[in-house]
Amino acid sequence: MIKKRALISVSDKQGIAEFVRELVNLGFEIVSTGGTKKALHDQGIPVLGVSEVTGFPEILEGRVKTLNPFIHGGLLAKHDDVQHQTQLDEHGIEPIQLVCVNLYPFQQTVEKPNVTVTEAIENIDIGGPSMLRASAKNHQYVTVVVDPTDYELVLEELKSTGVTKLETRRKLAAKVFRHTAAYDAIIAEYMTELVQEETPEKLTVTYELKQALRYGENPHQQAAFYKKPLGSLSSIANAIQIHGKELSYNNINDADAALQIVKEFLEPAAVAVKHMNPCGVGIGKTSYDAFTKAFAADPVSIFGGIIAFNREVDEITAIKLHEIFLEIIIAPSFTAEAVTILTAKKNLRLLLIPFAKAKKTEMKMSTIEGGLLVQDQDRFSLEEATITIPTKRQPTVAEWEALKLGWKVVKQVKSNAIVVTTEDMTIGIGAGQMNRVGAAEIALKQAGEKAQGAALASDAFFPMDDTVEVAAKAGITAIIQPGGSVRDADSIKKADAYGIAMVFTGIRHFKH
Repeated sequence: MIKKRALISVSDKQGIAEFVRELVNLGFEIVSTGGTKKALHDQGIPVLGVSEVTGFPEILEGRVKTLNPFIHGGLLAKHDDVQHQTQLDEHGIEPIQLVCVNLYPFQQTVEKPNVTVTEAIENIDIGGPSMLRASAKNHQYVTVVVDPTDYELVLEELKSTGVTKLETRRKLAAKVFRHTAAYDAIIAEYMTELVQEETPEKLTVTYELKQALRYGENPHQQAAFYKKPLGSLSSIANAIQIHGKELSYNNINDADAALQIVKEFLEPAAVAVKHMNPCGVGIGKTSYDAFTKAFAADPVSIFGGIIAFNREVDEITAIKLHEIFLEIIIAPSFTAEAVTILTAKKNLRLLLIPFAKAKKTEMKMSTIEGGLLVQDQDRFSLEEATITIPTKRQPTVAEWEALKLGWKVVKQVKSNAIVVTTEDMTIGIGAGQMNRVGAAEIALKQAGEKAQGAALASDAFFPMDDTVEVAAKAGITAIIQPGGSVRDADSIKKADAYGIAMVFTGIRHFKH
């Protein structure tokens, strides 16, 4: 049997001893480093140390061990090139046919609480990516394995014909380049944040496949769901699904919208979402109280919707939820009784999401054809705003509560957006309209008689006084908006004429 050489150096030692033992049985000589060599030796597997191959010891605390011509010459040589083979023979370099390497756990290191910069930097792998890239480049001759799930495939082909297929080697090489690119992207993100570079000349991002989806927004569109490494724990990407059928593309978008809205509240809140816009928001002393109000806000649109809570769902709330056809219920926890009630519906998805404070604010990314738009998340709160009240009348205490609720909700509604509220619930929402008065008319029509004495929130200023006019005629007594229009004076005059209290925040909340 022709002697072949395999280079093994892994941080993830899952299944490595079994894999290497099979390689030995297939006639491979094993070369390894440090901890991997010890692990294989402890399993009784014959193994050469890298230093025995290079004739040079590991130095600089192991930082330099595989960066050597005796290693990289063996990885990069063309096995059917006479000149390459002559040079290998001349320098006593053995070709390497198989490489199994995975990298220092940089991501796991920086995920640890209170990790130091020194510790993070020490876990940036240098030799590993170099060996992987060299082997992947030379995949015409070298089989390179970075993922333990590929061990079985490689062994199967080696046992069958003595070699791996070129198609397999090329697929494994492509996986390697994705792996090293993702590894470097995570390091680049860490270093960029470390030096507080806000707009780097190159933006490197990486995501990991969470699940393939049946289709996208429509059945004729292919789709998949990817998760951001080091991303927010309080996210749909990190949700734990405890019941129901698989999430769809639209489910994920809608669930994210519901989660972002309910995160706005400290008090118990419930949010109902359809097509990425809220159709009902309620706050109260309990989840049941909050949901009762969210449901009452729009009992028609909530059908087939998504509900998000920021408190535990208990039995009494679950009984109410069970009466309605819903797609998804999101909460930080469910009581055992609630789970029993809700899982009676086999397709209803239940998602557990912790409401932990994010370590950092993630950037919001939106793709356009040929490009990417990046911006901060809109986390600006009313408490941070510079409030002015240009009208003659100040809001009452009750109106202030309604205005605060409206302002929290309107920032999460697609522009142009108008939200009509009482102290503890939405009663009308106008979303995504081409003009502001049109959004107001939709919200006020939905509110109906409930608009009497209610508050109205607008995500951007009023370009004319027509929105104040329709609001006043519907019975609105308080308005909150950014202000800043060249015709603010007209809106103020109209509000004063109807005795409306109007608040300017100085902050716009467009959402496209």
